[in-house]
Amino acid sequence: MLTSTPMPPQWSEQTWRDLAALDRSRTVALLPIGAVEAHGPHLPLNTDGLIAEGMVREAAQRLSEGGRWRPLVLPTLDYTPAGFAANFPGTISIRPHVLTELITDIARSLADQGVGMIAIASAHFDPANLEAILRAVREIEREGRIAIAFPNLTRKPWASRLTDEFKSGACHAGQYEGSVVLAERPDLVREDRRRTLPANPKSLSTAIRDGLASFEEAGGPEAYFGDPAAATAAEGIETLRTLGAILEEAVMEASEKKMETAP
Repeated sequence: MLTSTPMPPQWSEQTWRDLAALDRSRTVALLPIGAVEAHGPHLPLNTDGLIAEGMVREAAQRLSEGGRWRPLVLPTLDYTPAGFAANFPGTISIRPHVLTELITDIARSLADQGVGMIAIASAHFDPANLEAILRAVREIEREGRIAIAFPNLTRKPWASRLTDEFKSGACHAGQYEGSVVLAERPDLVREDRRRTLPANPKSLSTAIRDGLASFEEAGGPEAYFGDPAAATAAEGIETLRTLGAILEEAVMEASEKKMETAP
């Protein structure tokens, strides 16, 4: 990991006495959501989880400034719907309702303990995954027991703040994601393959709008879209800073919304 941002406290590394001593109303539980799916012949299956973990690390640093929040990072959820990559060895895909119920139950358990906020960071844009998360968010908001933040990076205003490749939709295991992995875990990048891969300009977002349902149908027979050879660690560090700022802002917006609706 090349960034100098310190690792935030991990929920699972605390003891129950540590958590009992916290002001849990000012605790924000940060939940990274990734995937186990093919990311080209050059990036690891857990690429999306690495990106989400970097996002929450950067956000935690911002949220803790001035004692506004006490961030704690929950264990990463890497088992998610991944239908687009289902035909590639290594991909593990679950049914969408399983993820929805899991997120909802996690939020309920946190609410039972008086935690004030759960914030979701997801870098996995399979449409079934996004819809499963959004269903969970709607249910948690409906119950109203805990504030929830989830910046959907595929939508405004968040998407406009990311890189040109990201905005093009050709951004699976390409320059955008490859840069973050080079910054986070360069040891996991197969450099001999990455540097020789030709750019694939096919847009996944366009393919999804057209009703296509797999990487192969979308024009990605090697499970990548974008320009892997153009990835740099420097770009990855800047992307993570932007992602952290986005998650911080989403938390602050959710907090303000909660206060406005409080009885």
